[in-house]
Amino acid sequence: MSSALLEVRNLRVEFPTRRGTLRAVDDISFSIAPGEVLGVVGESGAGKSLTGAAIIGLLEPPGRIAAGEILLEGRRIDNLPYEELRKIRGRQIGAIFQDPLTSLNPLYRVGDQIIETIRTHLPLSEAQARKRAIDLLQEVGISSAAERVDHYPHQFSGGMRQRVVIALALCAEPRLIVADEPTTALDVSIQAQIITLIKRLCREHKTAVMLVTHDMGVIAETADRVAVMYAGRIAEIGPVRDVVQNAKHPYTQGLMGAIPSIGGAEERLAQIEGSMPRLTAIPPGCAFNPRCPKAFDRCRVDRPEPIPVGTTQVACWLYEDARAKEAVHG
Repeated sequence: MSSALLEVRNLRVEFPTRRGTLRAVDDISFSIAPGEVLGVVGESGAGKSLTGAAIIGLLEPPGRIAAGEILLEGRRIDNLPYEELRKIRGRQIGAIFQDPLTSLNPLYRVGDQIIETIRTHLPLSEAQARKRAIDLLQEVGISSAAERVDHYPHQFSGGMRQRVVIALALCAEPRLIVADEPTTALDVSIQAQIITLIKRLCREHKTAVMLVTHDMGVIAETADRVAVMYAGRIAEIGPVRDVVQNAKHPYTQGLMGAIPSIGGAEERLAQIEGSMPRLTAIPPGCAFNPRCPKAFDRCRVDRPEPIPVGTTQVACWLYEDARAKEAVHG
């Protein structure tokens, strides 16, 4: 853990409402090492994007971090004043969002936007910043970058706009990138290119990446480790190969069973009955228990904490005996 670039410890995100406080992210912990891609996956409403927003410092009011700590390279950043966090946000943390048009101002040339960001965070002249902007556009795969740097966002296709956003996220050489559904709005061939690009940049720049998505295929292709979220908590976290090939948590098993395999003989895909509970109606015990085919009495009363099982950690009472054995041998 000491080599982690990002550490999230017992993070809790709450939304005060007239009917009481809603807990959207509930006591989650994870870390990301330099050069590592951590995929965060789960259904809509699981708390994935809110976790990313909390790390970047862009929680929409009245949402707030109610407990826990976020450390970047050993320095706590969740309690910093707004202006200080703003400096860190561009310089040390980059962000890639689902819709490039939310990140790009339609009234300004893309080059001007990249140059402004570079000069805000790095001590470069206008000419140096322009050269760096062109180099970045080339690096993310935009041909004729010297001409394209003077184009407006509407002159780029969706895939090319997303590349511009990645260049924008990288321009101050951040240590961490939070990518929130960066490929969702793109067609499959462009998706593959963006995934390859993120992986290459991660490898070359030793940048840590938190990749938020609901697409398990993207996770399997891109991530080193994966955290599966459900109702604001981490259900399972571990190396991506182990989680994909040998899912432990019943929810993860359901997600994996819902992915069609090429040339597979299955007549029907597995399906998880029901839907994720609303924040106002999260059941006692394990939040997944009403939908879980393996639930038993304890699941409906006590909430499980993550238990080490092999290379993964699983929040499931099915593995309590594994923890007991470990305690005996430990």
